[in-house]
Amino acid sequence: MSRKLLDRARQRRAVEQGTSPPPPGGRLSVALVYPNLYRHAMGNLGFLSVYEQLNRRNDTRCERVFLPDPDDLKEHEKTGFPLFSLETATPLADFDLIAFSLSFENDYLNLPTMLRLGRIPLYAAERDASYPLLLAGGVCAFLNPEPLATVMDFFAVGEAEVILPDLLDTLQTDETKDREDLLTALSQLPGVYVPSRYAVSYAEDGTVAAQTPLPSIPKKVQRQWLHDLNMATCRSFVMGEETEFAEMNLVEVSRGCGRGCRFCAAGFIYRPYRERSVPFLTDQITEGLECRNKVGLVGAAVSDYSELEALHQTIFEKGGASSLASLRIDAVDETTVTSLHASGHRTVALAPEAGSQRLRNLINKGLDEATILEAVRCLAAGGILNLKLYFLIGLPTEQDEDIEALLKLTTAIREVWMVEGKKVGRLGSLTLSVNPFIPKPFTPLQWAGMAPEKLLKKRVQKIRGAIGRLANTSVIFESLRNAILQAFLSRGDRRIGAILPQLAAGESLSRACRAGSLDPDFYVQRERGAEERLPWEVIDVGVPRDYLRQEYELALTETLSPCCFSGCHRCGLC
Repeated sequence: MSRKLLDRARQRRAVEQGTSPPPPGGRLSVALVYPNLYRHAMGNLGFLSVYEQLNRRNDTRCERVFLPDPDDLKEHEKTGFPLFSLETATPLADFDLIAFSLSFENDYLNLPTMLRLGRIPLYAAERDASYPLLLAGGVCAFLNPEPLATVMDFFAVGEAEVILPDLLDTLQTDETKDREDLLTALSQLPGVYVPSRYAVSYAEDGTVAAQTPLPSIPKKVQRQWLHDLNMATCRSFVMGEETEFAEMNLVEVSRGCGRGCRFCAAGFIYRPYRERSVPFLTDQITEGLECRNKVGLVGAAVSDYSELEALHQTIFEKGGASSLASLRIDAVDETTVTSLHASGHRTVALAPEAGSQRLRNLINKGLDEATILEAVRCLAAGGILNLKLYFLIGLPTEQDEDIEALLKLTTAIREVWMVEGKKVGRLGSLTLSVNPFIPKPFTPLQWAGMAPEKLLKKRVQKIRGAIGRLANTSVIFESLRNAILQAFLSRGDRRIGAILPQLAAGESLSRACRAGSLDPDFYVQRERGAEERLPWEVIDVGVPRDYLRQEYELALTETLSPCCFSGCHRCGLC
């Protein structure tokens, strides 16, 4: 037995008060697994919300499992001690159901390690009734489940508040059925995708020819979503000290985004945009302020929240401070900046995304340079010390001139920042975060290919050289290797599951693909055909394919589309 591992778990549990699961007593046992470190998982509201929903039921007990820290991983490897839950140190293989929360594609590479430590075969075809069922949920599960189709037994397609009740009832009611009958029963539930119930065939060119369901199985799996957010609470139900956002009580105020940026998956797979009311949020905020003095307001478009100022005022009146997870450039005004400064914000992040107006129109950002510079001026004048800017490189049709425009915009932003900083007597820092564009499923740019690595390296070198000459200004770049791997995992079909162990072991993408007779450029760089069946289209997120294609064609002509609004019927979802 590894006392070191158990002691580490006990220390974490001692910090968290009142989070023990109900005692067994014949309940369905669920291991809720986050395939990354504890400190990352405990800042994920979706993960915490599902944990609370499962343990709220009298017929279910849920415990958490995380990727071991590097030192703990070595201990597992040295001792052979199995991967176990945080709450009761139950081995992973002893649960009835293992539910993975998947937020990032690159976390797929941790699955082979975690299942090996849990003494569970990686592939579904190798598991019999003696093993738990494997479920995947989270954004990746309905963005594109196919890369893990040979690993998971089933997927939750959509939002947990809607899917979990029927799913858990079926698992409880049909517990006497054999594994195959149970999977068939699950596949007939709204929002549940069972890959083994669909036969995939491929055309001669390697593209998907058909995804054929078995009799009585839906042709496509419909994404499920919660129509009224006031029907469910989503906040930091558990708080720890060794976690991201440990100083905050996180509260989800809205879900989805109506802006329609053409590269952003969250803006399409979480449609329509929905809000929680201030009265509903007040009780959550009041309870959270008993544990943490700062409230983190979470959502894809928090600055679009219609009652943001009233919410800020509510928090201040209760003696708390607030923090925004996202701030739209055209939402920056003196009132918002005053609230940020009063809450102790020293750094604010803005996302121009592209330097040239042409590319900002292509991605439907809806911002001009004057609006960007005015937001910067307002923040600097309001006492915000540091500014972080998010940019994309490698967007479709990008030219050298667009990179020059990015650098010119950065220079203009820096000049405004310095002028206002001198007025208040403080010069803060300016940081650029530059990331390669990755075409994501269910976005208008899903048909585009990712820019070649050689070109991206050229862009990186040019930007690094230019920014390096500017005082008080720095730039950070996402790893190109990780970005390309993310594109491969997010745009793949079920054939790529065969090389997950090699990728997890650190093998390069090119070498792993060569060994598996796959072409990485087929998945990463290739522009998809207008009529091509895309691997993820076994899922129906509710936004019609024709609408997405129309938006792609508008992007290529650099034509803007209006934002979503109440009563809008452009995409047909509402």
